Amino acid sequence: MAAQDHASDRNPRGETETQQLDRNWNTLVQELRVVQTGVQFLIGSLLIVPFQVGFATLSHPLRLLYLATVAAAVAAMIFLVAPVSWHRILFRRHRLGSVVAAAHQCAMVGIALLGASLIGAVVLVVDVVEGTTEGAIAGAVVAVLFAAAWVVAPWRWRKASREYGFRP
Repeated sequence: MAAQDHASDRNPRGETETQQLDRNWNTLVQELRVVQTGVQFLIGSLLIVPFQVGFATLSHPLRLLYLATVAAAVAAMIFLVAPVSWHRILFRRHRLGSVVAAAHQCAMVGIALLGASLIGAVVLVVDVVEGTTEGAIAGAVVAVLFAAAWVVAPWRWRKASREYGFRP
């Protein structure tokens, strides 16, 4: 009986492993759809910047920041779309567990890169509009908000769920 209770604690929905993997995959795909739209918009906005008249007046450090920001946004998109490729290549190979695990890792890397590109974009805009000091401050504020909302808060909730017996 204790073994059954332990198994039901790990899977409170009574799903088979395949059903759980299907649910996890579907949830992840929905999350990626939300993030991909934002990244696509960010990339599109960034790609038109060099064609603006004022871009030629940017300092060398701001141009490097711009390139790093674009690179981070493009890399984010690569990682956020990678699960689709994994799924297509491993389709009907009975590797859904591998796909879900890899997609999770790709999503985490993609989200981190998205955060970096958002920080870079804010620094770039605020620096051009208000100055270098203000740009650095704005970047620091966005970095703290990113860390708090996307990393620290979820990890605290995850830890609290274990400490107080809540099911994850």
